[in-house]
Amino acid sequence: MRVTCTVNGEPREADDVWPGESLLYVLRERLGLPGAKNACEQGECGSCTVYLDGTPVCACLVAAGQAQDAAIVTVEGLPAAGALDPVQQAFLETGAVQCGFCTPGLIVAVHDLLARVPHPADPEIREALAGNLCRCTGYEKIIDAVRLAASRA
Repeated sequence: MRVTCTVNGEPREADDVWPGESLLYVLRERLGLPGAKNACEQGECGSCTVYLDGTPVCACLVAAGQAQDAAIVTVEGLPAAGALDPVQQAFLETGAVQCGFCTPGLIVAVHDLLARVPHPADPEIREALAGNLCRCTGYEKIIDAVRLAASRA
């Protein structure tokens, strides 16, 4: 089947998509967008988080056919006019990026949090990031990045 959608503001098509194929596979392998990471394939780690029609989802759990005519934004689509998104900049400045595998999903989750709650308290930050696993940082630098991005909003 053919899946037609808008990805990061641009119309995109993927041909010969198997109906059970995940949106994550389509994004990475068929459309060449490697930002969302393939880690657990069970929706447990958050590394593949993308926006689907404005809602953050684990792309590994979304069937490709569900993306038909949808608007998808990946971590690659967050920066504006060639500059880093403020969340991306805050992650760099605080050292919240280590191996980088979880980072794209975390950045999308934080982007969503700050869009809903511009100045979140620590419990709100922790709750918003509960679906994203990081094996490297211990989360403190990630929380520092959220605080920094929120302070600049």
